[in-house]
Amino acid sequence: MAHTNTILRSINLDGGLICVDIFRRPDGTFGFEEYRREPEETRGWFAIGHHSHLSFGDESAALGEAKARVSWLADALA
Repeated sequence: MAHTNTILRSINLDGGLICVDIFRRPDGTFGFEEYRREPEETRGWFAIGHHSHLSFGDESAALGEAKARVSWLADALA
């Protein structure tokens, strides 16, 4: 079976070129990652935060740590 995370929430920075995804892994743990996309690039989103290895027991904890580590996120959610 393929390893597939389920995206629970995607928060975009104004302009839509950067986002943070909060996800649930198949093993029931939670995590987050920051992504960027280039308008001229057709291959999609690229991880830029390198946070996806962090593991949390619930969605709230993952979001809280994402706010602490991603400088723009708290303001985007205010």
